Amino acid sequence: MLTSCGIYNFTGANTEAETISIQNFYNDADGGPPDMAQLFTNQLTDYFQQNTNLTKVEDVCELQIDGVVSSFRLAPVAPTATGNDLVGDAAALTRLTINVEVSYVNTTDETFSFENKSFSFFEDFDNSQNITAIEAELLNRIFEQIILDIFNATVANW
Repeated sequence: MLTSCGIYNFTGANTEAETISIQNFYNDADGGPPDMAQLFTNQLTDYFQQNTNLTKVEDVCELQIDGVVSSFRLAPVAPTATGNDLVGDAAALTRLTINVEVSYVNTTDETFSFENKSFSFFEDFDNSQNITAIEAELLNRIFEQIILDIFNATVANW
């Protein structure tokens, strides 16, 4: 016989709430595609709708999420020597790091609420690749991890 404490499902969601509001995230990052925040909001909303039984509403509700995409950084990693005194050393890889700040209100249990919590992830790519050609793929992989982290910090209570 199965017994339980609280309301769980196979994705790990643990909440008694029935409704959620996910506001449009704002883009406060220098760089990146202009629709980056909207892409993130859409992916976050889709994830919650696919992995919980929560009903998305626009009005007052039990769970509320909002935030900003606060940074989009490209930084060289993995330096390589050119072996030529006339040509400077270069990086073989570049790291794209995205940071999202999230505020979460849980009206059913305020102890789980938080404000401006930072979630960040990165992907490295070879400098021989053009960033504009692979940017969408990198964003999707980074967003997937950040969204999983947000999900775990909110309704999964990890």
